[in-house]
Amino acid sequence: MKKILALLAIGLLPFTAAAHGPSPQKVEKTVVIDASADKVWGLIKDFGNWQKWHPAIESTKLDKRKSDSGEEETVRLLNLKGGGTLLENLKSIDEDSKQMKYGIIEGVLPVADYYSTISVKAVDGGKSEVKWMGRFYRVYKLNPPIPPGQDDKSAVDAVTGVYDTGLANLKKVAEGK
Repeated sequence: MKKILALLAIGLLPFTAAAHGPSPQKVEKTVVIDASADKVWGLIKDFGNWQKWHPAIESTKLDKRKSDSGEEETVRLLNLKGGGTLLENLKSIDEDSKQMKYGIIEGVLPVADYYSTISVKAVDGGKSEVKWMGRFYRVYKLNPPIPPGQDDKSAVDAVTGVYDTGLANLKKVAEGK
């Protein structure tokens, strides 16, 4: 074994590493809002009305359905301005910690296995801090060549755009501007 490792170290044996699918991606954004945590949480926790503060959402339809495990879950169908939809499922809402977890089942974003947490906490001066974090993979799960628009950068850029525009408008709505 030592001889093989030595030969690998000096490059005498060919060694190629093969990728095994996509790497997990993460986007995390934070904004401080000049409004109470209760007020901001009131907007965010309303899973069926994010169109009140997210400018990309035209309308939302809430429903109940059986999950893959057979349990009833809350889902929402987001109709996006300019076309397209997202079907998402609510994982949990924690009123005490002002935290919501949800996932994307299917939709127009170039992501797979998307899981997100959005939380609100009070900060100095009666303000609130909103943290929105998502973990996901690119939509194309096989090894290269990767089709255009289905790569890691496209996935990260899409989620970043959703978070940046959403948080900027949430701030505007919560602050009453």
